[in-house]
Amino acid sequence: MHDRNAAPLVAVAGPTGSGKSELALHLAERFDGEVVNCDSLQVYRHFDIGTAKLTAQQQRGVPHHLMDIVNPDEPFTAGEYARRARAVIADITARGRLPLVVGGTGLYLRALVEGLFPGPARNEDLRRRLTDRETRRPGLLHRLLRRYDPTAAARIHPSDRHKLVRALEVCLLTGRPLSSWFSQGRQRLEGYRVLKLALNPPRPELYRRLDERCAQMFRSGLVEEVRRILAMGYPETIKPLEAHGYRQALQVIRGQLDLRKAIYYAQRNTRRYAKRQWTWFRHEPGVVWLDGFGDQPEVQTAACALVRQFLTDS
Repeated sequence: MHDRNAAPLVAVAGPTGSGKSELALHLAERFDGEVVNCDSLQVYRHFDIGTAKLTAQQQRGVPHHLMDIVNPDEPFTAGEYARRARAVIADITARGRLPLVVGGTGLYLRALVEGLFPGPARNEDLRRRLTDRETRRPGLLHRLLRRYDPTAAARIHPSDRHKLVRALEVCLLTGRPLSSWFSQGRQRLEGYRVLKLALNPPRPELYRRLDERCAQMFRSGLVEEVRRILAMGYPETIKPLEAHGYRQALQVIRGQLDLRKAIYYAQRNTRRYAKRQWTWFRHEPGVVWLDGFGDQPEVQTAACALVRQFLTDS
């Protein structure tokens, strides 16, 4: 049972390209809200075209938080996101406005609302050594994890290098398997009632829109944006350049792909990413699904009714 005296918080989630930003703007304008970014790429400065970051004009005067807050070569974790987002949300609430957490990074939303397990901080030197060993001997990290933590190894895909590194990092730094840390309590967000809305557009139409958006990103200068980022002195190995679209733009610059193939692979990988996001949010507790895109009037009307009822219950 939620505390009726708790402050309201609305999350707008769903797959990439489903219209989360447009729906959030609609809600913000009607319920005196402010947007808190929940996209793991939009936190980075200089990454604009490939992240579909709204321009100041497109934000329509609605305050947006946690965008452009770290440099491309700075590590930024879900735990750091949760820490910063909680501070921003508390400030929005204190000013009598409605915080709207908007984005498709499910882990960030979960970290914010549910908290993360109290594991050790990142160790960049250890991470580099593990990554180097995996580069020299592909598959090594998963084999090591099977030895140290079979439970985590069964849950993590052998090609998911980031999760493998984190699991091994926890094992090696603490002498305890990652799976044992998950059994400990998490520090949940306190003092808030949360309404989680997620967009569920028709899959064929979403894929069509994503294909067009990917092509438009390249037409709008995605390759040139990557050239500018590299010209600032950032190395090709920074994490945001691993994202769909950016990875292919970098391959164009390297001469590994022509533009047509780059667009093809960016489109394919973005569709796959959208599918994974659907799966993530379907496993997220308490999500209210809205069938359609966030720019459709009937979806906006349904969302407004849900938020209005939610605020009344508060």
